[in-house]
Amino acid sequence: MEEIRLQKFLSEAGIASRRKAEEYIKQEQIKVNGKTITELGTKINPNKDKVEYQGKLIKKENKNIYILLNKPIGYVTTAKDQFNRDTVLDLVKIKERIVPVGRLDMYTSGALILTNDGNFVYRITHPKHEIEKTYTVTLKGIINQENIKQLKNGIKIEDYTTSPAKVKILKIDEEKKQSRVAITIHEGKNRQIRKMCEAVGYKVLALHRSKIGNISVKDLPLGKWRYLKKDEVNKLIS
Repeated sequence: MEEIRLQKFLSEAGIASRRKAEEYIKQEQIKVNGKTITELGTKINPNKDKVEYQGKLIKKENKNIYILLNKPIGYVTTAKDQFNRDTVLDLVKIKERIVPVGRLDMYTSGALILTNDGNFVYRITHPKHEIEKTYTVTLKGIINQENIKQLKNGIKIEDYTTSPAKVKILKIDEEKKQSRVAITIHEGKNRQIRKMCEAVGYKVLALHRSKIGNISVKDLPLGKWRYLKKDEVNKLIS
């Protein structure tokens, strides 16, 4: 087998995305044949070289796994949490090593994919592939058409301007003075939906990611998961 970059091997082995694997290398958490590696350009032969992460020998998984979880509020999207909070891997307990694809904050529920396929992680999370994510957002206040237009056209948040979004009003509750809207974006900035809504003057009361691409959690109860079908995976990366 030809030599491949160390971060690519780590990604394909399901340890982390390539970018996260690069961080592990820089942090001196990876050893090859007993030697700590710090150079990102390091190449290995997966059939000959012994790669270790945090003292454990890494073996590349032969079978790719793709799981859809309907994440409840109260769980962090990480493999291990430094504060010992509940993580999404406490909900998906399988023998294979898997990682979350992207993130949902602790107070956001909804669609989250977990996998051991590093290339899939890259395809789904890289901005150039523009995978759409749809969120159901409950807002404090009655949203108006001018604010809807602002969200649709893109809005400045901190040091960047969001790409145009799809926005649809789902419900207006005059009595509670709340609005429910569906917002579809293809970016994945930190807390982006919350920041977008706050930028036009609305506090987010509840946030739920209902779809990733065409894959919905509508029929999947909170806290439950299922394996993605082959055609679902293909549609996401095609």
